[in-house]
Amino acid sequence: MEALPVSAVLPEVAEALARSGVAVLQAPPGAGKTTLVPLDLLARGIVAGRIVMLEPRRLAARAAAERMAETLGEPVGRTVGYRIRGEAKVSSATRMEVVTEGILTRMIQSDPELSGIGLVIFDEFHERSLNADLGLALCLEVRGALREDLKLLVMSATLDAGPVAALMGDAPVVTSEGRAFPVETRWLPRPPDASLRLEAVVAGAVRAALAETEGGMLVFLPGEGEIRRVEALLRDLPGVALRPLFGAMDFAAQRAALAPAEGRKVVLATSIAETSLTLPDIRVVVDAGRARRARFDPNSGMSRLVTERVTKAEAEQRRGRAGRVGPGICYRLWTKGEEGGLAPFPPAEIEVADLAGLALELALWGGADLPFLTPPPAGPLAEARSLLTDLGALDAQGHITAHGKRLAGLPLHPRLAHMLAVAGPEAATLAALLAERDPLRGAPPDLALRMQAIQRPGPEADRGVVERIRAEARRLAAAMRGAGAPPPPSPPHPGEGSRAAPAPGQVSERGVSLPPGGGGMRRGGVAEGYSLAEMAALAYPDRIGLRRKGEAPRWVLSGGKGAAMAAGLPLSGARLIVATDLDGDAREAQVRQAVAISEAEVRRLCADRIAWVELCEWSRREGRVLARRQERLGALVLDDRPWEAPPEAVARAALEGVRQLGLPWSPAARRLRARARLARGEGWPGVEDADLIATAEDWLLPHLAGVRTEAEIRALDLVPALQGLLGWDRLAEMDRLVPGHFETPLGRRIPIDYEGEVPAIEVRLQEMFGVTQHPLIGAARMPLRITLLSPAQRPVQVTTDLPRFWATSYADVRKDMRGAYPRHPWPEDPTQAEPTLRAKPRGT
Repeated sequence: MEALPVSAVLPEVAEALARSGVAVLQAPPGAGKTTLVPLDLLARGIVAGRIVMLEPRRLAARAAAERMAETLGEPVGRTVGYRIRGEAKVSSATRMEVVTEGILTRMIQSDPELSGIGLVIFDEFHERSLNADLGLALCLEVRGALREDLKLLVMSATLDAGPVAALMGDAPVVTSEGRAFPVETRWLPRPPDASLRLEAVVAGAVRAALAETEGGMLVFLPGEGEIRRVEALLRDLPGVALRPLFGAMDFAAQRAALAPAEGRKVVLATSIAETSLTLPDIRVVVDAGRARRARFDPNSGMSRLVTERVTKAEAEQRRGRAGRVGPGICYRLWTKGEEGGLAPFPPAEIEVADLAGLALELALWGGADLPFLTPPPAGPLAEARSLLTDLGALDAQGHITAHGKRLAGLPLHPRLAHMLAVAGPEAATLAALLAERDPLRGAPPDLALRMQAIQRPGPEADRGVVERIRAEARRLAAAMRGAGAPPPPSPPHPGEGSRAAPAPGQVSERGVSLPPGGGGMRRGGVAEGYSLAEMAALAYPDRIGLRRKGEAPRWVLSGGKGAAMAAGLPLSGARLIVATDLDGDAREAQVRQAVAISEAEVRRLCADRIAWVELCEWSRREGRVLARRQERLGALVLDDRPWEAPPEAVARAALEGVRQLGLPWSPAARRLRARARLARGEGWPGVEDADLIATAEDWLLPHLAGVRTEAEIRALDLVPALQGLLGWDRLAEMDRLVPGHFETPLGRRIPIDYEGEVPAIEVRLQEMFGVTQHPLIGAARMPLRITLLSPAQRPVQVTTDLPRFWATSYADVRKDMRGAYPRHPWPEDPTQAEPTLRAKPRGT
């Protein structure tokens, strides 16, 4: 075997596994760990049984197996083989098997002891894929409970080894130092022009790098779209072989990117080229500094692809590709100053991904307390279990059902597995289509167009994608036919029996004779058993959409979220749709792929989930209580009728209106609350808004009888309700401590305002004639602040010392007021005058 940096630590790795049974190997990019370590362990004979090595991608798995077989001078499938989805090259002589990560999960679930396997290697573990995390957790559980002789080796380039070593029981850590060759790093002198698209910046950098360097070049871009656009910008380069490389390509095209080329090769790749692959003659790396990741939002129940800046770990991985065959150069399309703002590591997939598949695997395993390096987040995991319950894969207690076990055995997302298990092999094409990238990118979002393109692809269809979908559909259909057990029946129709498809040659429940081996074809090229729309609804029961009122094409989905579509498209006028692809916006997702569905189809398929509900609730939009009887499918209202709700339900709905609008404080109610604040003793109820709203059901609900509208709420008198809350004993105590009224010399009761710093009243000046002592109130004998009013009820003086006012300022007030109000009394000595509210008769 060729000498590479990892060669120096191969004896240490073998010794650590022989001694501890577990180990972690840290080796930088280009060290040779993927091919040298497994072959060395095989040659040393320290492993009893086969070695299984996990790779994160199919291309990497095949390439690693082929490289190791070439090193041994053998064809793939003899000593070294591989197993990926839809393809396997292994034999009875195979001792080293390279598999993609999902394959290991299936191996463990079907054979928890991993019979015949002595070592499991987790390559490129720093990528922290969901399947790798699950696979390691399952292997650790197997090793701890069933197979203490099972050896485990985690290999990584940039991972912090401490936490994973601790997870594995303080496994020994072996570190391989240094790259094969040094790599020079060059940054941009300044940030690129903000008006330039990423593709233009990258194309310019590639042209400059070609002029300054020699050897093959690897350009990292976030996705296929950017790759195609950069490719178009560089097509005029003479003597340069442009080679795209991304995951959706077929293997032949991917192999072309790995093989030597005439002229100077420039590989335009996604993150698929970061690890594991050996690309001959790559001496230069151009890193656009972007990565595309799937992010799952539990609030919307949807995933979407987001383009983000690379992390330091990813940038280091990419840089390392330039130093595998000789000294290299890495161009980073950001400034050196921006380097410090990069995150250290990308998020583990378990933190941001859709966890439906993981939740199903955990239920199948029979426990959720597996030793994960990063535990699955509680919110998304709960959302995933809710979906599985809706699909019938879990029961009400969260245990896996027989249907769930069947779904776990299918190589599909649980949604698509459920559709395939219920609808049978006829759904294989749709399952393959929904699992693959869109073959009609840029076309209107009608799913039926895609199904037709699979049968009869036109020039607008991506032939490579179509062929992959066809091949996968054949594989899925064959797997379903070979499974033996028939698909479980769906809910019965109203007045009908099971929805299981009729046997060939029988007459279907829709009255169409089904010929043997085929089945009558309906729109979209789907067999008679289920329509295209019904099959889509089986996979996405939470994405059946009912059009909202109004001209804009907007729908409410049965799961409660919103969806929208551009106007003028073929589906934009559909009343009911099933949205099979959405952009993941949490508020209102854009529909990227959907199919129209009839109400009859919805009712047939979802008969067991459609129910009449009686609703009495506060409508914020209409500002009133609405009482309706509705026929609902989740959040969809299929029928809506008025309902005469019982008075208590109306009152409770009005109470919700109060909570939304706020308590309707009148001046009298505010004064009562102010008095309660001052008099409040131990055990008294709180009278602040938050306290009152929290306990409103106890004290306010009985006073809401007959209240239905916002106007009636705002006119509501809170005083009787607050008095009921306080009770007679507290009201009596309050009257003693902080009386509510001041009685004037004429016997009038004037409310006292306690909301200021001191209690206050407003009273006509003439009504206080004859008062020679300032009024004091309550048990504390608090002085009143008196606002004296003119006959026109306008303030003329504020005082807290009435005798002093009579003796000083009154004379000036009298002088002004006599001219303004000559018919009212203005005696020289107010202390000797009789209080009055009357004016002099005219002419006197």
